[in-house]
Amino acid sequence: QVQLVESGGGLVQAGGSLRLSCAASGRTFSRIVMGWFRQAPGKEREFVAAIGWSGGSTFYADPVKGRSTMSRDNAKNTVYLQMNSLKTEDTAVYYCAARGGVVRGGSYVYTQSYEYDTWGQGTQVTVSS
Repeated sequence: QVQLVESGGGLVQAGGSLRLSCAASGRTFSRIVMGWFRQAPGKEREFVAAIGWSGGSTFYADPVKGRSTMSRDNAKNTVYLQMNSLKTEDTAVYYCAARGGVVRGGSYVYTQSYEYDTWGQGTQVTVSS
């Protein structure tokens, strides 16, 4: 079982940047697809980004595409989400998620929350105008 701990959230002005981190522990980090989701008050949790277990493939939701970069450091068992040009609508709790035991190729990603089996506790991102 993988345990996930997010960090890096906070309060930032619109147009600013944040880098979220998600540290994994408890089992090997290999062949684990990682994803970021977010949930704003009164809204459902939504997909933000995902990265294949090899690190060579990423996929982004349209609202963050072009402004965000997801990466992973398998040596550190950590994934990152760099978010730039932040908007007030990016305000949400951001969750890191993991899907282990992936038998598909290293470029495969998952975009649905039900496809992930482990979740972090979330980190708040607040973007002020």
